[in-house]
Amino acid sequence: QVQLVESGGGLVQAGGSLRLSCAASGRTFSRCAMGWFRQAPGKEREFAAALDWSGGYAYYTDSVKGRFTISRDNAKNTVYLQMNSLKPEDTAVYYCAAKATYSRSSLETLNYDYWGQGTQVTVSS
Repeated sequence: QVQLVESGGGLVQAGGSLRLSCAASGRTFSRCAMGWFRQAPGKEREFAAALDWSGGYAYYTDSVKGRFTISRDNAKNTVYLQMNSLKPEDTAVYYCAAKATYSRSSLETLNYDYWGQGTQVTVSS
C-alpha cells in the first residue's frame, strides 16, 4: 500500500512559479513510477508528467514541456513538480499518483494504483 499526500498548491500570477510536493508512505514507494495529473473545472483528468522509479526517465505532456520539472527523492519518499512560467490554463486540481508495475506507454494513462487527494493550483491573468 502507498498513501499519497500532495501539498504546495495555491494562487499565483501568470508567469509565476509553484512547487508541488507529494509525500508518500509505504515501503514500495521507491519501486513505483510516479505521475502528476491535473483536472480543470468541467474537464477530464489529464496527464501532466511522470517519472520512473529511478528518477532517470521523465515524461511530459506537450503543454508543460520546458516549464514543468518532475523529480523525486526516494530517501524522503517524496516526488515534486516544479512549475515555472505558469499560465491561466494551468489552473486545475493537481494529483500525484503511484504505479507499481508499468511500461513507458502506460505512464500517461490514468491506470495508476494509488492516488492522492489533490491540491488546487490557480493561476490568475
